[in-house]
Amino acid sequence: MTDEDLYVDGDSARWAFGTGFTDPLHGVDQAVPDGVDADDLAACCLALGDDALVSAQRLAEWCTRAPELEEELALANIGLDLLGQARLLYARAGRADGTGRGEDAYAYFRDPVDFRNVRLAELPGGDFAFTVARLLVLSVWRLAVCEAFTGTADPVLAAIAAKSVKELAYHRRYAAEWTVRLGDGTAESAGRMRTALDALGPWLDELLTDRTAERLGADPAAVAARTRAELFGVLADAGLNRSDDVSPPGPPAPPVPGSGRNGDHTPHLAPLLAELQSVARAHPDASW
Repeated sequence: MTDEDLYVDGDSARWAFGTGFTDPLHGVDQAVPDGVDADDLAACCLALGDDALVSAQRLAEWCTRAPELEEELALANIGLDLLGQARLLYARAGRADGTGRGEDAYAYFRDPVDFRNVRLAELPGGDFAFTVARLLVLSVWRLAVCEAFTGTADPVLAAIAAKSVKELAYHRRYAAEWTVRLGDGTAESAGRMRTALDALGPWLDELLTDRTAERLGADPAAVAARTRAELFGVLADAGLNRSDDVSPPGPPAPPVPGSGRNGDHTPHLAPLLAELQSVARAHPDASW
C-alpha cells in the first residue's frame, strides 16, 4: 500500500482509502467507542449506505443517455462518489453490528425488504429535470446530516462524514446550478422543473422527519430546517418558488405513507436491485 492509498489530513494518515486493498477501512481502529450504541451506529450506517448505493445506481442509468457528454461524466462521477460513501458506510456497519460482513454482502445479497434507503432515491429516473431536482433535494439533506456527523462520537463515522461533506458540497452545487439554469430558462425547461418538483413533493416528508441519525448527533429538526432553507434559496434563484411557499417545494400534497427506513419500499426498488445484483448472485463465489 502506498501513500496514494491513504486519506491524509495534513501530515497525518488518518485512514486507508484507495484501490490497493479490498477493505475500505483497512488499517483503521474500528472498535465502537464507549458511549456509542453499536446498534444505533450500525443502523445509521446501513441506512445512509443504502441511500448512497441506490442513488448511485439511478445515476448510472444516465450513462449514454445524458443530454451532453459533459453531463454524462458529471453524473457518473457523482454516482461514483456516492458508491464510495456506500462502501465506507457498509464497512462500518459490518463492524458495528458484530457480523463482520463486508460491503458486497450488504450490496448484493440482501432482498429489497432488507434495504433501508429513503424511497425518493429509488424512484425511476424520469427526465433530466427530475434527476436534477432529486439530486438537489438528496444532496442538500445528506450534506446537512454529514456536516452534523463530523462531530459525532464515533471517529470512523466522523471521518467518513468529513470526506463525504466535500463531495456532497459539489453535488449540491452541480444540482443547484442546473436547477437555476432550467428554472430561469425557457418556458419548456421551467415547466419541466415545476413538474419534477411536484412529483418530489409527496416524498419529502420521509427525509424531513427521519430520525435515523438522531442518536449520533444529527438533530432531525436542525437537519429539516437547514434542508428547507437551502431548497427555498435555490428555488428562489431559479424563479420556481410560489408566493405562498411555507412548506417544501411542490404543491400541497399528502405524504406517501410508509417509510423505506422500515423496509416499506415502492415497486421500483426490486427491479433496480435485480439488475444491480444479477452478476454477483449468478456467481456468488467468484473473485474478481
